[in-house]
Amino acid sequence: MLRQFKTFLALASLVVISISAFAQKSASVWLTNPDKSSLFQLQDTTLPFSASMSSERTIDVHAKQTYQTVDGFGFALTGGSAELLMKMDAEKRAALLHELFDSAGSGIGVSYLRVSIGSSDMNDHAYSYDDLPAGQTDPTLAKFSLAPDEMTVIPVLKEILAIDPSMKILASPWSAPPWMKTTDAAKAGVLEPQYFEVYANYLVKYIEGMKAQGISIDTITLQNEPLNEKNTPSMIMLAPEQADFIANHVGPAFRNAGIKTKIVLYDHNCDHPAYPLSILKDPAANAFVDGSGFHLYGGKIDALTEVHDAFPNKNIYFTEQSVSDLKGDGRIDTAEPVARIVIGAMRNWSKNVLLWNLAADSHFGPHTNDGGCTECQGALTIDGDHVTKNLAYYTIAHASKFVRPGSVRVGSNELDQLPNVAFKTPEGKTVFIVSNISNTSQEFGVRSGKKMFRATLGAGSVGTYVW
Repeated sequence: MLRQFKTFLALASLVVISISAFAQKSASVWLTNPDKSSLFQLQDTTLPFSASMSSERTIDVHAKQTYQTVDGFGFALTGGSAELLMKMDAEKRAALLHELFDSAGSGIGVSYLRVSIGSSDMNDHAYSYDDLPAGQTDPTLAKFSLAPDEMTVIPVLKEILAIDPSMKILASPWSAPPWMKTTDAAKAGVLEPQYFEVYANYLVKYIEGMKAQGISIDTITLQNEPLNEKNTPSMIMLAPEQADFIANHVGPAFRNAGIKTKIVLYDHNCDHPAYPLSILKDPAANAFVDGSGFHLYGGKIDALTEVHDAFPNKNIYFTEQSVSDLKGDGRIDTAEPVARIVIGAMRNWSKNVLLWNLAADSHFGPHTNDGGCTECQGALTIDGDHVTKNLAYYTIAHASKFVRPGSVRVGSNELDQLPNVAFKTPEGKTVFIVSNISNTSQEFGVRSGKKMFRATLGAGSVGTYVW
């Protein structure tokens, strides 16, 4: 009798699976149009699946053709962003944070954040966690303190983690403390060789200090834009220096302290893939490296695939790109950044997409003087309690709400003028993002297995299709 009951359960399970496999009846559509008639809005009608028909304008989604696992999508929570958020009324800030970081209801489910170690150029002033009067040094780091972030970044992160405790956080330094550098200043200069080990310990103290605040740093890059000395703060770190720093200092320091935070190298534009490749070719550095990080202010996005193909066991991250809409014509062009950045990075093996930055005010501040970004529009414009959603917000929303951490990119062919990318979520749903970069409406089919639906996407529109 027991054996018969087990057999019945097994057959019942197969029936459920079979019913589930054929229960695919329609796809829901979330749409953004350039005339703002729809802004990442769920459409009233779904798109019904029917028997597959041959068509030249068909995109095939291949669920069994798998690529990288996704860590998440989000923004840089700069010091300036945190400052603006902390100046808001507490209840209004809480509502805004839920809309950003909760995937339920109207939330867009941002799942990945980047923070700066010390200040970035989008802070109201430059600082490190061990600033000293000119001429003084602190090789034991006795004066190290996270106090500069305790009124802004840290409390905002705690509120975010209360909404989503699994939030992934990547941290990047814009500069070492000035007294460790050749310039003895926040801007430019290089790290003095005698301070390599001290600086590695500085990064250990940062990770341990944040952990003591209940904030886990999942990943760290070792220098934001190591070939850029124009920002305040900034620091040059050439590839041989970074290889030495990883292999002989920060890697061993993390190991000795029991730190599991992943080390990501480079963190700069796609026009110099030789930089990360040279470090990955160094066995001593390679042993401590999780992957390489990229921006897209220069070069082509397929540099990510070049690095991935050379070292397929190392991960790829997309750590920064500013997305601004400053034309002032009342329209919103999501098609271009979704295609170039979100779809481009995902189709080139990135585990994440991070845009720059979460929030700025209507004057593109706060930012540092003499090297702060003066035209970096946030995903949000925050003036007091007034919040405006901008281009970057909708660019990320088309992925972040449905492509949850743990999703896997699956195969899909691209059609001319319709770049796209597809994912299988941990819950078994398919998420398909397509961008119409042409100036005419496009009709196309989407085939999944033996079923397909037909869709029309207006010129410059972006659609996220879920089934």
